[in-house]
Amino acid sequence: MQQIFKNIKGDRLIWAIVALLAILSFLPVYSAASNLAYRGGGSNTFTFFIKHFVHLLLGFSIMYGVHKIPYRYFRGLSLVMIPIVLVLLAITILQGTTVEGASASRWIQIPFVNMSFQTSTFAAVVLMIYVARYLSKMKDKTITFKSSILPLWIPVFLVLALILPSNFSTTAIIFTMVLVLVFLGGYPVKYLAVILGSGIIALTFFVLVAKTTEGPLRVKVNTWENRIKNYWNGEDTEADYQIEKAKIAIASGKIKGVGPGKSIQKNFLPQSSSDFIFAIIIEEYGLIGGFLIMLLYLWLLFRVVIVAQKADTVFGKLLVLGVGLPIIFQALINMAVAVELFPVTGQTLPLISSGGTSIWMTCLAIGIILSVSARREEIKQQEINEDNPLEILSETI
Repeated sequence: MQQIFKNIKGDRLIWAIVALLAILSFLPVYSAASNLAYRGGGSNTFTFFIKHFVHLLLGFSIMYGVHKIPYRYFRGLSLVMIPIVLVLLAITILQGTTVEGASASRWIQIPFVNMSFQTSTFAAVVLMIYVARYLSKMKDKTITFKSSILPLWIPVFLVLALILPSNFSTTAIIFTMVLVLVFLGGYPVKYLAVILGSGIIALTFFVLVAKTTEGPLRVKVNTWENRIKNYWNGEDTEADYQIEKAKIAIASGKIKGVGPGKSIQKNFLPQSSSDFIFAIIIEEYGLIGGFLIMLLYLWLLFRVVIVAQKADTVFGKLLVLGVGLPIIFQALINMAVAVELFPVTGQTLPLISSGGTSIWMTCLAIGIILSVSARREEIKQQEINEDNPLEILSETI
């Protein structure tokens, strides 16, 4: 264990924040899992506790392994991985999985290990690295809209087109994050307006086509519409069941909460251990617990910006922002949904919600950030060694 800590590189505060979020996730997940155990998802709540522990253990193993890889290697890997991602997304959508008549092809089964994997979350990380690579390559060149269509926007829209039929919220988040990254990377704003308009037109066309057909896509689009309408109307309907229970949980928590494991609404919220775990946290630990979680994510955002600012290359800066900002953005959306500041999206709370793929991909992204930070430490150490007369004399001898 001591040897592992000695080999840990990168921003120590990021390591601490991530570890703290992971530790704080155990009690809420264990508490909320009683609902899943009752519904027959497992023999008892301890089964889900162990499963969450294994997911986090694998996640931290991914993070540790990735942070040891020099971040410059991710440039070439993103180019190789984009075709693989497109194939995985195509396989996922061709499965034709439906839930209550709606398209729900989000996971593929990993052979031999009996585990499912959500391909869209992996695609999001790869796509952000790919976009960072393109922007860094074009930093000293004049970018024209025509020249950027094939190398940049075609891969982006292909990935989004394959995710959209089953997961609108993830598609919207990825598209938003890509726009933010290309803006930060110096892509001309006038072209961004064209891309945004094209995205809106493409979405409108998809919705119109889906509504003129019979099948899972039409049901899915109707679900999106109902969620948005219910949000704007402010009326309580059967479709608002989850959000109403989440608001009751938050109201019950008050300042200090009802206490660990004493949540009542976890027995009524279908997604109490994943999508709506923030509501359970506030119910059990009050506004104090909720603000603590929020502050940890904002602290993580601050450290991500610091690492990006200190990165030694343009690619490093964009890479950190590309994989780091979506984590905070997703967390804020999850919390906003729980307090009804945003329509229901189905996004998990990174590192806290149960779910293997979400944890693993978040850890993968953080490992990449730590890899960039570790490179900065290496450069700093080299500069110290070069300035040390004894080190120079030792190398000369």
